[in-house]
Amino acid sequence: MHNTQYTIHTIPVLKISIITVCYNNVDTLEDTIKSVQSQTYPNIEYIIVDGASTDGTSGIIDKYKNSIAKFVSEKDAGIYFAINKGLKMATGDVIGLLHGDDFYSDNSIIAKVAAAFDKSGADCVYGDLQYVERNNPDKITRSWVAGQYRTGLFLKGWMPPHPTFFIKKECIQKYGDYNTTLRQASDYEFMLRMLHKNNLKVHYLPEVIVKMKTGGISNKTLTGRIKNNIEDRRAWKINNLRPGFLTLFIKPLGKIGQFFKR
Repeated sequence: MHNTQYTIHTIPVLKISIITVCYNNVDTLEDTIKSVQSQTYPNIEYIIVDGASTDGTSGIIDKYKNSIAKFVSEKDAGIYFAINKGLKMATGDVIGLLHGDDFYSDNSIIAKVAAAFDKSGADCVYGDLQYVERNNPDKITRSWVAGQYRTGLFLKGWMPPHPTFFIKKECIQKYGDYNTTLRQASDYEFMLRMLHKNNLKVHYLPEVIVKMKTGGISNKTLTGRIKNNIEDRRAWKINNLRPGFLTLFIKPLGKIGQFFKR
């Protein structure tokens, strides 16, 4: 793993909003909240959007209510509707997402992200992601090493790990939030629109930012992958963009190597 040093200012200039969208995450949400609560960066606005969970998730949220700036629990039409709800609630200069199965790799991540924005002048910052076993977070099952973005990489099937993606709120206000007509690929469309279409300035943090708990087996069925590919194509069409001939075939194949990196 690479280690990049950034000067971490004692006076936090940027306010960073972190949004957790969850639904029936009673077994994982506490680790998510604690990983935000433990961050050394002091200027964090933490928002939780719950989809009216029925499994005791609300009890976990109530336990840590003093660490949560804003909270809403109500039924919604899906994850991207919930994310957009959180975006409307956010008042930070920079916004990041941390879902109910995820946690930050250490307590200095947000400080490093803030310093990266400050030093680089970027509109977006992203890093690497590790998948870990749900009941044994020390066991890594996949490693997504994103690498440095270059213009045109989306045409080669590339995308950054969405849970590591931080973006300035002003960019969302200018170019729009998540497209809720897409049920599975709205995160892909969002980053495609921001980086490839609108050429936002982006900075790569070459280290693991987020760890994602999985059930140990893939939740993508063949049918699900076909639907995802169809939506990926729509993501390009929605933006009046043309993918390369092999772009959307290479995209899922690029994930194979993640299983061999630890």
